[in-house]
Amino acid sequence: MTFRDQQKPSDGARYGSNQKGMRERNERLILTLLRRTPGLAKAELARRTGLSAQTVSRLIAALETDGFILRGAPQRGRVGQPSTPLSLDPEGAFFFGLKVGRRSAELIATDFLGRIIEREKQIYDYPVFAEILKGSREAIDRVTTRLGPKRASRLAGLGIAMPFHLWEWAPRIGVPADAMLDWKTRDLKAELERQMSIPVFLQNDATAACSAELVFGKASHPPNFASLHVAFFIGGGLVLRGSIFGGANGNAAGFGPLRVPDRDGRVSALIDTASLSTLERRLIEEGIDPRQIWVDPEGWDVPKPLLQKWTENAAFALAQAVRATQTVLDLNAILIDGWLPSKLRSDLVDGVRAELEKIDMTGMAVPSIVTGTIGPDARPLGAASLPLTARFLVELPD
Repeated sequence: MTFRDQQKPSDGARYGSNQKGMRERNERLILTLLRRTPGLAKAELARRTGLSAQTVSRLIAALETDGFILRGAPQRGRVGQPSTPLSLDPEGAFFFGLKVGRRSAELIATDFLGRIIEREKQIYDYPVFAEILKGSREAIDRVTTRLGPKRASRLAGLGIAMPFHLWEWAPRIGVPADAMLDWKTRDLKAELERQMSIPVFLQNDATAACSAELVFGKASHPPNFASLHVAFFIGGGLVLRGSIFGGANGNAAGFGPLRVPDRDGRVSALIDTASLSTLERRLIEEGIDPRQIWVDPEGWDVPKPLLQKWTENAAFALAQAVRATQTVLDLNAILIDGWLPSKLRSDLVDGVRAELEKIDMTGMAVPSIVTGTIGPDARPLGAASLPLTARFLVELPD
């Protein structure tokens, strides 16, 4: 796998093969295992892949030559030859992740380990297609320059995470419908791809946040779970048998339109109760500048009573959404994450757990309610995970 190979994503085959023509896929398998478990030695890689020791040796040598993996110091003190731990080279590849939201756009660059090394952000009242295209292209150029020639030569792709059918949300974000019609007739992915020499990928923003958990998450996840991502509008993603399930149109587990009752029995869409747009509206009513909450989630200056009321209402609604979801999907867990201060996120998770204990769950298993491990960067990191996954990873058996 030379760096500039422009191969299609893996076909989903799960096991190694010694057959001719499978070298690139087997290299991806080695890289996937080292991403999941850094420090594996050659013998353990052979055991986990089912490949011969000679084949693994050739793969390791090729990947090392191409700059994708590093050899550690030999581990001595055991019977037999010392083993050499292997790991991914952080400088092996770099990725752009572009998040386009209702109130801000953000571009990041990550190394091969998913560490953010560059970032640019733009805050606006609503997303204008021409401005997003121009601003993104200029940000990409600036970040590429800062990366330097060596790193820039190893850029492997750009991922975009954005809400689908963005033009339909104009009334909900308080702008005239015709102000966002360009999103209906123009294609951000295609227009950026025409201007760049690297492949471009696109995914729904909340699904991308779920992808970030799978690729960069700091905890092991069960095979079947849903993620709820709280941002300007709440969204989500679905993982079945260890893989993202996007549905027929890429909107599976969108959650926002799900109808749930409030404490008074009134039924409304989850998006109207468990989204930060609701908190933003309350801040405006109180005469507080809402733009502050889109700058830095740890820098919010929001009155405690407003946060507490929003958290209580959101937790109740999310618990109802969990119940509705579980009647259909029978998941192991629900992850909750988003553009939230860490304490607020923790309070929200605790609130959902408490509310779920009050709900009749007869006939279904109660899923674990857990905190996501990525946090506010989930959407841009999820975007960056798209070219990484397409170019360098394969699915592994559960």
